[in-house]
Amino acid sequence: MNVGRLLIFAGFGLIALGALVLLLNKINLPLGRLPGDIVYRGRNTTFYFPWVTCLLLSVLGTLVLWLLNRRQ
Repeated sequence: MNVGRLLIFAGFGLIALGALVLLLNKINLPLGRLPGDIVYRGRNTTFYFPWVTCLLLSVLGTLVLWLLNRRQ
């Protein structure tokens, strides 16, 4: 596969991922702000670690890759 095709497919993948995030925000499932995500707000600093979001995305990604690999 040449580099041009790879970049085109990667671009379409990013567009689809962006559309999915926008759709999830509209149905009131804001990725990155799920219950359990850690937010610490101090006077001059904010620390944010979305570990529940990371866990959810990891499980979904694993499931998709498992299903794609199972077909082959």
